[in-house]
Amino acid sequence: MRIAIIPARGGSKRIPRKNIKEFCGKPMIAWSIEAARLSQCFDRIIVSTDDREIARVAKQYGAESPFIRPSNLSDDYTPVGAVVDHAIKLIASQGYVVDEVCCIYATAPFINASDLILGLEKLNIFDCDYSFSVCSYPFPIQRAFSILGDVGVRMFDPKQFETRSQDLKESYHDAGQFYWGYPKSWSKGVTMFSDRSAPVVLPRYRVQDIDTIEDWKRAEVLFKVINSMNGEV
Repeated sequence: MRIAIIPARGGSKRIPRKNIKEFCGKPMIAWSIEAARLSQCFDRIIVSTDDREIARVAKQYGAESPFIRPSNLSDDYTPVGAVVDHAIKLIASQGYVVDEVCCIYATAPFINASDLILGLEKLNIFDCDYSFSVCSYPFPIQRAFSILGDVGVRMFDPKQFETRSQDLKESYHDAGQFYWGYPKSWSKGVTMFSDRSAPVVLPRYRVQDIDTIEDWKRAEVLFKVINSMNGEV
């Protein structure tokens, strides 16, 4: 069995009710559920939540919410891996054999079904621990610096001051959309950042962290522009 697990707790503080707040016409979580359904990768799409309203919305858009996540796995400090492992074990305890698992973030409106399919293909072809969405930084991180106060800046790596931009190695970051893995990888807490993870590289215009109201507004603008270019709105 191949399952999607969408963690969606109810206690978002910076953007209250973020997971089900309306985003471009639908509850935010609906975009993740619909991409998972469209990919046809999954036998089950499961939302792991501690919140009954989120569970209701998830079911409305075609996902399952077969359990309420316990409070000890629903605070600000619970790692995503623990939430995924909890869901895998509950499903397995019901007699199902879980082969592959994809953790999909509830706040990933730019997620594409085709990227989910590619991630699954990479996981199986390379038989790696994980495959997950990544994105390149728009500026060389080797040139980053800190601000010391009202006056003063300091490079993190002063040795790179004279290095030409084209000679600096391109750097990537977690795109925060999806993470494919085998149950054993999740249960053992295998690190995502290793030589046994396959990256699925996304274009920068389809990657946006949504942690603040400013992030949210920027994401809405990007989303509308992308969909208008695709003739969808």
